[in-house]
Amino acid sequence: MIKVLVTGGAGYIGSHVCRHLHDAGYEVFVLDNLSTGSKENIISPATFIEGSVGNPELVRQILTDHEIKNVAHFAASIVVPESVENPLKYYENNVCQTVGLLDGCLKSGVTSFLFSSTAAVYGTGNQSEISEQSEIAPMNPYGSTKATVETMLREVGAASGMRHISLRYFNVAGADPQSRQGQRNKKSTHLIKVSCEAALKRRPFVEIFGTDYSTEDGSCVRDFIHVEDLSQAHVQALRYLSKGGPSDIFNVGYGEGYSVKQVIAELKSVSGVDFEVRNAKRRSGDPARLVAKSDKIREKLGWEPKYQSLRKIVTDALNWERQL
Repeated sequence: MIKVLVTGGAGYIGSHVCRHLHDAGYEVFVLDNLSTGSKENIISPATFIEGSVGNPELVRQILTDHEIKNVAHFAASIVVPESVENPLKYYENNVCQTVGLLDGCLKSGVTSFLFSSTAAVYGTGNQSEISEQSEIAPMNPYGSTKATVETMLREVGAASGMRHISLRYFNVAGADPQSRQGQRNKKSTHLIKVSCEAALKRRPFVEIFGTDYSTEDGSCVRDFIHVEDLSQAHVQALRYLSKGGPSDIFNVGYGEGYSVKQVIAELKSVSGVDFEVRNAKRRSGDPARLVAKSDKIREKLGWEPKYQSLRKIVTDALNWERQL
């Protein structure tokens, strides 16, 4: 059985990927400091180690003791406005900690590395659809730290032979359709998560941050992808590397853009609740439009999304929130 170390496997996305890896026949090990993740998220067959991903000796020990040659890296700080307010926190958590992780990986002979990157590396995203060849010009520290790690991986790979895939996520949302997993973080700023909370009367209102963008209705436009489809992309990326595929970068999105106002309207329709919505000023670091061109991952990895529907994403998220 092929073994995988998943950093941040107690978090929202990491825990979903762990389940998909387990279901695909991998033996999963989770390394997480539980700063934002939860033990409740960790799938029962996984081996859990509590600790810092930035501790190279701990990483080396885990990888060596269990003879693990594959790593999937999700541990990171991810809130864009917070990164603007506190950039050093993001460089420490997202870059410095990854240096320690990579040091441990190299010392123990890791051959395959999956990296949780982001569409935020593209910055303003001026094109109608953003391809992997689009300009890298992040407009916030969060995106800058992810772009820095992509560069590190490219250079470390050239020096060591360790192959990697960086998956540039667009806006991940939704939950396991069977409501076994979902977004637990009570401090989450994700639009669909907070809208679900408003629909269930767990928060008094939802804010739209900026209504004067150059979009059809003035609110930001994003490519929302179901967390289940994103998780399956990781399984296929790891299989690709296991078969000797070269290092690469892939967008993970549907190529469909929905505005903040459209998402809120869909949530109101699904929930049947007309919760309060307030207009607020723009947040620092938010581009107007980010929509993926995802032909490459479909062609090279054979990725075929199963949940490509805003209504499905919203429905699964709401069902998860109801049973929390």
